Amino acid sequence: MTTFTNQQLVLTAIGEDRSGIVSELTKLVSECNCNIIDSRIAILGNEFTFIMLLSGDMAAISRVEHTLPTKGMELGLLTMMKRTASHQQNEFSAGYTLEYNGLDAPGTLSKVTRFFADQNISICSLKSDTYEENDALHMRCEIEVNIPIEVDADAFKIQFEHLSNSLNLDYIFRRIR
Repeated sequence: MTTFTNQQLVLTAIGEDRSGIVSELTKLVSECNCNIIDSRIAILGNEFTFIMLLSGDMAAISRVEHTLPTKGMELGLLTMMKRTASHQQNEFSAGYTLEYNGLDAPGTLSKVTRFFADQNISICSLKSDTYEENDALHMRCEIEVNIPIEVDADAFKIQFEHLSNSLNLDYIFRRIR
């Protein structure tokens, strides 16, 4: 029987996008007797990015740490690893997804994320990109957050309304938990 102790490793790989990279990396993880707890893939420019959270016993994690650099070089990937522990989630009153869009303007994402930081609200995930529409560059962003118990969600939404107006953003808040 295989049991996964609290040993965890964050693995990041970046390299030129081509088919087969995910297969090779997940095969390596499997052969080292680790489990993929969470993962994300993104293509940024022509670069493939893969982040995984692995779990396994001490020997399994050590095997990944030992074999990944060689496999990464074979695949032309820049790899990085860091040991971690299970995430201890703070209490929160609700989780929300914020989707916003508007004309692309430098500093918008910085101002939105600063707003969350000033409210002591942690960002769980963030995805942003740009697109052309009507001969203009637009931006869109999706952010997932957990609202701490001590934050008044209604006041938070009103304050965000003011920020979005000042930045000319259209947005939707959805409660997800």
